Amino acid sequence: MKRLCASALVVLLAAGPALAQTPSLEDVRRSFVVTEGMLLDRGGQPLHELRVIDRGRRLEWAALHEISPAVLDAIVRAEDKRFFRHGGVDWLALSDAALDTFLRSRPRGASTITMQVAAQVDESLMPRGGRRSIGQKWDQIKAAQELEETWSKKQILEAYLNLSTFRGELQGIASAARGLFAKHPSGLTEAESLLLAALLRGPNTRPEEAARRACGLASAMDSEVPCARLVALANEALGRAPRILAQADFAPHVARMLLSAKQPQVQSTLDGTIQRHALDTLQRHLADLAERGVADGAVLVADNRNGEVLAYVGNAGNSASAFYVDGVRAARQAGSTLKPVLYGMALEQKLITAASLADDSRVNLITPTGMYVPQNYDRDFKGLVSVRTALSSSLNIPAVRTLMLVGVDPFAARLRAFGFDQVTADGDFYGYSLALGSAEVTLWELVNAYRAIANGGRWSPLSVESTRARSRRVMEEPATFIVADILSDRGARSVTFGLDSALSSRHWAAVKTGTSKDMRDNWCIGFTDRYTVGVWVGNFDGSPMHDVSGVTGAAPVWLEVVNFLHRDRPSVAPSVPAGIVSAEVSFERDVEPWRHEYFIAGTELARVQAKSPGLTRVGIAYPGDGSILAIDPDIPQAVQRVHFQMRPEAFGYRWKLNGTLMAGDADATFWPPQPGTHRLALIDASGEEVDSVRFEVRGYRAQISAAQNAE
Repeated sequence: MKRLCASALVVLLAAGPALAQTPSLEDVRRSFVVTEGMLLDRGGQPLHELRVIDRGRRLEWAALHEISPAVLDAIVRAEDKRFFRHGGVDWLALSDAALDTFLRSRPRGASTITMQVAAQVDESLMPRGGRRSIGQKWDQIKAAQELEETWSKKQILEAYLNLSTFRGELQGIASAARGLFAKHPSGLTEAESLLLAALLRGPNTRPEEAARRACGLASAMDSEVPCARLVALANEALGRAPRILAQADFAPHVARMLLSAKQPQVQSTLDGTIQRHALDTLQRHLADLAERGVADGAVLVADNRNGEVLAYVGNAGNSASAFYVDGVRAARQAGSTLKPVLYGMALEQKLITAASLADDSRVNLITPTGMYVPQNYDRDFKGLVSVRTALSSSLNIPAVRTLMLVGVDPFAARLRAFGFDQVTADGDFYGYSLALGSAEVTLWELVNAYRAIANGGRWSPLSVESTRARSRRVMEEPATFIVADILSDRGARSVTFGLDSALSSRHWAAVKTGTSKDMRDNWCIGFTDRYTVGVWVGNFDGSPMHDVSGVTGAAPVWLEVVNFLHRDRPSVAPSVPAGIVSAEVSFERDVEPWRHEYFIAGTELARVQAKSPGLTRVGIAYPGDGSILAIDPDIPQAVQRVHFQMRPEAFGYRWKLNGTLMAGDADATFWPPQPGTHRLALIDASGEEVDSVRFEVRGYRAQISAAQNAE
């Protein structure tokens, strides 16, 4: 009698309104929005998965044949045991639910899987305020019946498994499988399937309650899975927040750059094989350098022909000190990496040749901010060397002297033309230290600048997407050819780096290292006939490294990547362009061995000789004009001395200080500093003044006098 009353109540609801047209399964699949984006490499292979939608976690739609049969059995048994026998509505279950609701005041649902899918594809059928109204319930019944007329049972079950929420924000079987068990749906076990089925009626239930339901379901299904196993599994999987690990995680910075909710899938220019190799190489090498205070690094590989980025490693991944920092785009001091642009500029203007002699000796320069005394990396001076040796061996003093030839402002402007957007100040701000890399640059900018040299002086932007941009000339081709030839000269660089170093690749390559002040940044940038590769090594927090130089820090990573890039084909030296002359050149006093040298047409010469001391103007090297010297209060004044110096060194000269001729030869004069303003003159053997400077000494007496006046 009660069953009849309940059935009659259901029939009375038959006058509900007609429903909208039932969507097809394909319509539902198209409207299913995946929350994860995927970055693809140039070949269309997955490279990095990244969440692009903040609400919910939905992975790719799982077809029914991709889901473990154990899941299908458990969920059908838990949610709708007569699913394959009814036409969308289980009237027997619905009658029992109606009796409980209206006669016993105990609300109980009786929605079939089909009815739940009907509500999932039509938001108007979802409960309001936690419960469906009687009208909504009837609309859900009608929608389920119509769904059964157009969809197969397998389609309905597939939609249910993909649209249902299992835990927290995990929607769909694919998301639940990865978020809870780090698996694909096809690999779910019977125990895992039982637990997932238990979660459907209470996605956020406590682990112990979910285990209790799973145990009950296992008993009802005569499963051999022991309850203790389900309890342990529930505690393990549900006792923490769901965690979806990316299927591919090789290029996070590019993924964050390109992927979005509007563009969840993007094909990049990256080469997956090169990207993975560069990342692995960097991680291994940084592990070797950990004892020297090195934690971070970055690698960038570009195709010379079109500027497409083939590898973009912003940091070492999980081992990095700051996972989200992008070392490719971070601005750091350039060190010696700007020297090729400087020397190329001087070559282009025909101020120097590769065979010109440069003076690698101590120099003291007066700047608006004080005295600048550049040093070489090894604190040694090589004397007279050719420009080829000076650039390839990265000698600092010749670079500063070259900057004095071209001018700081023009050099800064040329750097901006090469794409160094961080170089925004004028020459007075940087001073002569710009030759040694005092400006901040990024690995992105450096790689593209060297790529411009590799391309004969034509610059175009880099890109991580396949785009084409017009190039512009930033340096004349003959100058870039000579710079590239110098940077590839193993013999010339051996003065500093030796013949067997990490700069010696298997095939032709032009390469330059750089180390910033206090060993905070370490660079190695170079190019072959096809690729330009840049590596930065250091610490994101700016802390210095210990005993790490360009050739021991970044260069080994560069070398391994370059050799990998040319594992199947060699790199060949560029052809000699028009406007270049090859000539045999020798050096006076055997400064360097004779050799065949490249010259820009019109600058070639057969013999290089230094100016005779008799033809070189002797002048005061130290102190500089306008300099201010300070007496050190921590050192006894009686032992403090100032060494007056002239350049070049010569015999027969003497010093005259404040109008008084000093005793002894000029090359051996050490003066006890006295506070005040002084005039120093250099006098030749005939008594003529050849040079003079004014300088000031501050210290003891001036401080005492100031203190007495204050009293």
